[in-house]
Amino acid sequence: MSTPAALEFDTIIVGAGSAGCLLANRLSADPNHRVLLLEAGGEDDWFWIKIPVGYLYTIANPRTDWCFKTESDPGLNQRSIHYARGRVIGGSSSINAMIYMRGQASDYARWAELTGDPIWRWDHSLETYKSLENYFAGANAWHGDQGEMRVEQPRVQWEILDAWRKAAQERGIPSIEEFNRGDNEGCAYFQMTQKKGVRWSMADAYLHPIRHRKNLTILTKAQVLQLNLIPTQPQTQNNPKQQKNAWYGAAWEVSGLDLLHAGSRVTAHAKDQVILSAGSIGSPQLLQVSGIGAHHHLNSIGVETRVDLPGVGENLQDHLQIRTVYQVENCKTVNTLYKNWLTRMGMGLEYLIKRTGPLTMPPSTLGAFTKSDPSQPTANIEWHVQPLSLPKFGEPLHPFNAITPSVCNLRPSSRGWVRAKSADTQMHPEIRCNYLSTPDDLKVAVDSLRITRQIMGSDALKPYAPKEVLPGTQLQSEQDLEHAARDLGTTIFHPVSTCAMGKVDAQGQTDNPNTVLDSECRVRGVARLRVIDASAMPCITSGNTNAPVMLIAETIARQILAQR
Repeated sequence: MSTPAALEFDTIIVGAGSAGCLLANRLSADPNHRVLLLEAGGEDDWFWIKIPVGYLYTIANPRTDWCFKTESDPGLNQRSIHYARGRVIGGSSSINAMIYMRGQASDYARWAELTGDPIWRWDHSLETYKSLENYFAGANAWHGDQGEMRVEQPRVQWEILDAWRKAAQERGIPSIEEFNRGDNEGCAYFQMTQKKGVRWSMADAYLHPIRHRKNLTILTKAQVLQLNLIPTQPQTQNNPKQQKNAWYGAAWEVSGLDLLHAGSRVTAHAKDQVILSAGSIGSPQLLQVSGIGAHHHLNSIGVETRVDLPGVGENLQDHLQIRTVYQVENCKTVNTLYKNWLTRMGMGLEYLIKRTGPLTMPPSTLGAFTKSDPSQPTANIEWHVQPLSLPKFGEPLHPFNAITPSVCNLRPSSRGWVRAKSADTQMHPEIRCNYLSTPDDLKVAVDSLRITRQIMGSDALKPYAPKEVLPGTQLQSEQDLEHAARDLGTTIFHPVSTCAMGKVDAQGQTDNPNTVLDSECRVRGVARLRVIDASAMPCITSGNTNAPVMLIAETIARQILAQR
């Protein structure tokens, strides 16, 4: 699309990812409210985006992925790892695992505690989730069927995963009907954001159906360069809705932004507000290059500080998964099906004709939650069990028959950061995760590996003769397993909390200097500016993070509309 001659809008949304698509839908429903949606990537019209197993081709592909790299991490034995983030319409929902996971009720109690806002409690959040869903089995106490986000059951079964589920039950992890009811302890097949065997991204659910709206402008391949801040104007100072909580007494307001589109630098103006939905990496970086962040950091990259906000980019939390690999016999896995051209062709034909089979499979099909030790108040570790194995995404499958029970710590205490390396937003920022940097996280990692071994040694799996390939049975001591966790650990692509919400009172005061946003996602000290995406989470949820981003976007959209 060509750049409009005059970029004058009411609301500007940066990022057409999981939050941005939903926000564009809700905020453009009023035909008199002009919305500009900016996406640095391209359209989501590549067939590998729609085919569920296409994540093997979209992750680590610059066509659809920012292809970030983390800094060398002592917690990973000095390894740097690929850090996938969607760079396409739909954002990470166009390349993710499609797992629909809300987290647990205790997560939302913690959100309400950290923000001082009961709107985030589980009972209220559950009703919001239900309103968003088009659930395959119809409405019930836990799900809704009138929303836009299609949620379905897997369309492929694996004998080895059924056996793993029985093995987990032997270890005391019960088989349950589904997750998402507030307490996830148990083992079940993941439910997915798919529609009849096709990926159902946030763009499919919320953006494509309303792209025809005349008051909605969408620019792809539009790189935002900086936010434009001006001293707070009298009309803003006298507007009650723009002087609430984090915006109260703000010395600065956002007037719009500069972007690069079709080779030209363009300024876009926002009459009402600018919303950053560029994700946990992009949003803090854009704030920093615009002069909003820790003064000492901004000074080091040559950016003038407008608002000294030390929490911007800090508090990075992520789920580190430890990918164990077990060779198996007497069953089918993707490894064996894919290496034979006849069975590979059969998988393709099954998908083409019936939209079933392995090509509908997300990266992980079976999940399990439990406590790493009895002292944990709720389940704190999760397995993503895959009927395949490979060194890492983007590399070929192993030549032998194998499964991958990946286990992750759901409530890590390690914290990292995202920091711009220069004033140029086109330069990737420094991403430092600091995985396994606390004794608690190391203990959970070792306990998780031991429980995985117990499950794999159960009677239910004996017919499949599992043989531990990674980390290897020669590693037995606590020190050995700590080292193995550092060797095998990798991201599960759930970075959050780099612009975290916190308590901010009516006079703009907070009890935590690292708080970036109030509970309605307003940026402290900058009127008319919000951040609405995974970076806003007060703390990480106990599970996959895409659904909680939907929750945040819908909750804040309703608040914005109520105040118009």
